[in-house]
Amino acid sequence: MKRTMKKKSTVLKKSLKKEPIIDAVPYLEKSFYVVGIGASAGGLDALERFFSNMSDNSGMAFIVVSHLDPNHVSIMPELIQKSTKMKLFQAEDGMLVEPNRVYVVPANRDLAILHGVIQLIEPLEAHGFRLPIDFFFKSLSADFRDKSICIILSGMASDGTAGLKYVKSELGMVMVQDPKSAKFDSMPNSAIKTGLADYILSPEEMPEQLINYTSQKVQGFIPIKEFTGSKIPDAIQKIYILLRTHTGHDFSLYKQNTIYRRLERRMSIAQLNNLHDYTRLLQENPAEIESLLKELLIGVTNFFRDPEAFEKLKKLLFELIKSKPDNGQIRIWVAGCSTGEEAYSVAIILKECMDEAKKFLNVQIFATDIDSSAIDKARLGSYVGIESDV
Repeated sequence: MKRTMKKKSTVLKKSLKKEPIIDAVPYLEKSFYVVGIGASAGGLDALERFFSNMSDNSGMAFIVVSHLDPNHVSIMPELIQKSTKMKLFQAEDGMLVEPNRVYVVPANRDLAILHGVIQLIEPLEAHGFRLPIDFFFKSLSADFRDKSICIILSGMASDGTAGLKYVKSELGMVMVQDPKSAKFDSMPNSAIKTGLADYILSPEEMPEQLINYTSQKVQGFIPIKEFTGSKIPDAIQKIYILLRTHTGHDFSLYKQNTIYRRLERRMSIAQLNNLHDYTRLLQENPAEIESLLKELLIGVTNFFRDPEAFEKLKKLLFELIKSKPDNGQIRIWVAGCSTGEEAYSVAIILKECMDEAKKFLNVQIFATDIDSSAIDKARLGSYVGIESDV
């Protein structure tokens, strides 16, 4: 066994190119897209199919995060290298992420990006429960924002589902492997259930769509950024009318910059270059109105998202509970509850406060949101990948 391990290690050193390590300096020129790829069981096959069809001069950088056994030397980098002409590196601290290159995260390390520079973080427990894909997607979205793209390939469980929400909230793009083409469909299915996937494709189909998407935005044909001043352009007003007619919600008083950015993203997904064509798409395809509505309403939420605020809330609720008689009543309204994490966080705090005060009260929590699909998920009360929050 030792000889086998040593042999694999030698192959790894010979086949992988060494990338110069640099000092961590502000990385201001984020003019290219970074594609984060999360894979687990069955992921190697999907990765080979993906990279075999990916151009070696796409202008994108690729970072692969997978679930690897920390006790074995992985040969994944060598196997991926056989499928692509791009330079491939095993990620190391201080590497600058550059286009037309592939970076593979080593086993037993979490990867983060700060100012375009890779930082590897050793987990507290080598064999503990980890969500390395979620961790990376969150970091990627914070650093590259709308230039971030995440792809979820074959795998078990749900790693990547929580992380893709951060990518989407920064106007990045989400792509998921078609479960029918995956050896293990749990990770793709979990991601698809969020309703946030922009594309659901086989690994072979993904490269063409990636190039179409990134080329659309790089060319800069979309004229939304040209709109200035307080008057809402007629083209945008027509879209507001279509939204109000279909959904009953008036978005004309929303922040215009936010509206424009999210419209721009939907137009990129639809591969349309002007607002006239996009308005026509909305008229002809009600499903696109629903997609645009989701785009406008999207927001990242999680359990106890603002710990300091929840600590203050807990103190207030504890005093309120102490002032109530046994079997008294408390009613709480959570407005804009999204998918329900905040409402359930309040419920958890109330239960803790009642236990500490040794009192039983009748509690009613009302949670509302204008996004009906978010409310449906909140009603289910079923969440994945929340271990780090609660």
